[in-house]
Amino acid sequence: MVSFKSTLLTTMVGVASFAGLGDAIPHRLPTFSKRQATGALTDTDILQFALTLEHLEAAFYKQGFEKFPEADFTALGLSAPQIIALKKVGETEATHVTVISDVLKAANANPVQPCEYNFAFTTAADMVATAKILEAVGVSAYLGAAPLVTSKDVLAAAASIVTVEARHQTFIRAASGDDFPVPQAFDAALGPKSVFTLASQFIKSCPAGSDLGFTAFPSLVILNANNIKPGSPLNLANGSTAGDSKFCAFTAGGVGTVFADLNNGNCIVPANLAGEVYVHLTTSNQGNTLDDASVVAGPAIISLAAN
Repeated sequence: MVSFKSTLLTTMVGVASFAGLGDAIPHRLPTFSKRQATGALTDTDILQFALTLEHLEAAFYKQGFEKFPEADFTALGLSAPQIIALKKVGETEATHVTVISDVLKAANANPVQPCEYNFAFTTAADMVATAKILEAVGVSAYLGAAPLVTSKDVLAAAASIVTVEARHQTFIRAASGDDFPVPQAFDAALGPKSVFTLASQFIKSCPAGSDLGFTAFPSLVILNANNIKPGSPLNLANGSTAGDSKFCAFTAGGVGTVFADLNNGNCIVPANLAGEVYVHLTTSNQGNTLDDASVVAGPAIISLAAN
């Protein structure tokens, strides 16, 4: 059977021999330099960012299965094949680390190294619940970075990873007993700074040279994250003290970003949202995309049942 890694390497046009992608990246290096001079993220930056997330995910599953015995997952109602499949999710994340590292080396870049993490899970149930969120964030991260990529080869490689990340999340939702493993027809894109803000809560420290230079947005704490549904109030711990924020921005698949007024630290969850929804506090409610310049805090994540 052809391995996923072999398939991905083929998709990336022979990265092992540096043919195709290896040739393409040097040809685009002047473009990389020009974009970097203007402060934009280069394709190499984006790959380093993706590698940072894949390191985190690979470490998450490794630490989780080292900490919790299979009996703990069986007690949650997972079958033996489902437990094996969950372990395979971690293995594919480790494969993503290897492949993205190879691509960066082909571009004469030093791949970022894994950080020291604190996942703070105390039970197998905590791990599975966090895995569902992490995989959703992984999908959103790749979708958010896609429009920033210049190289078609890099974009194709990323596309072949994001589809696997989406399958991870669907499997975990189904194994967790979710009635709607695919809660909406589209997934949500999230910008690099918002993704880093979510990832940073698990990162204790990173080795020298592996700091991407992102600064996280201030955190946003939701007091009533459980049992939230459209039309219900969202109570925010820092909603009344977060600078000049006037709106809650809800980013979800199929709707982009929709806004609700922020009043006394509360806002009403809009209709037509499902799945993992990213919540920011903003100073503006213009358009249906999120502008980093208007973000005051967040994101926090709420999970909404499908309608």
